[in-house]
Amino acid sequence: MPMKTQVEFKSSRFPPYEGEEEEVNPGVWGKRLAEYLVKKLADLGVETEDIVTEDWGYYVPVRNEGFELALCCGHQDGEEDEFLCFTEPSKPIVKKLFRKVDASEQLAMLTEALEKILSSDPDIREVVWTEPR
Repeated sequence: MPMKTQVEFKSSRFPPYEGEEEEVNPGVWGKRLAEYLVKKLADLGVETEDIVTEDWGYYVPVRNEGFELALCCGHQDGEEDEFLCFTEPSKPIVKKLFRKVDASEQLAMLTEALEKILSSDPDIREVVWTEPR
């Protein structure tokens, strides 16, 4: 069953750190957003591990048994206040060696926590959830 595990939104709350685009790629940032999400997820009882810098943004590993679970986030190309977050895995069935793992419960927990965080912050607007392509 498809799940909405990708969200776009606007906020002026997460400007780039000085020199951040040199660590990632020009036009790409989101470290303040990743740090904000780690703190807010912890407030909701969701444990994360160290933030990983990627060339497309930031990878926030979420503590989980059985398969890798993460929240990925970063600035979108375009306006300075456009951001994107998505889960990894993006779909509820994870293929692992010769078996399939149902990740629905963990993805639901993570997306519900993220939805709660985004909807409760007045500085975050135009929140749009979509299914991954």
